[in-house]
Amino acid sequence: MIARLLMRLYVTAAAIAAVGALAYIYLQPPESMRRSADGVPYFSSRVSHPVTGEPLRLNDLAQHYKGARR
Repeated sequence: MIARLLMRLYVTAAAIAAVGALAYIYLQPPESMRRSADGVPYFSSRVSHPVTGEPLRLNDLAQHYKGARR
């Protein structure tokens, strides 16, 4: 009887902790989840290539001007 009660208490506490952690990360995401290493936001729109007009990822453009290795 006491073992079943303790197990339910443990499961309830673990579920509350998991939901609380997910809510915290969703409401206040850390800075590392907002931007890439180059400082580009993860959810950014594509930009137009000046010559060809094709869409480019903003991260590729930042790496090109930064001179990053690939």
